[in-house]
Amino acid sequence: MMKLKIVSPEKIEFDGEVESVKVPGTQGSFEILNNHAPIISTLQKGMVEYDGKQLAILGGFVEVQKNVVSLCVEINE
Repeated sequence: MMKLKIVSPEKIEFDGEVESVKVPGTQGSFEILNNHAPIISTLQKGMVEYDGKQLAILGGFVEVQKNVVSLCVEINE
């Protein structure tokens, strides 16, 4: 399991444990699984998918370090 925290300028959208996270990277979508290598990447408009849930974003960035995934995103409302 990994810890996922999704933060937007307005609020904390999600903070909890997940199996995987799929994000819309600017070089293409990619999936983050347990024990993923450390990474920082920019995100483009698209869908963030985690544990059967979806969240539409306009962009942002993702950081992965030691099974903690942090997303700072602008939500597409």
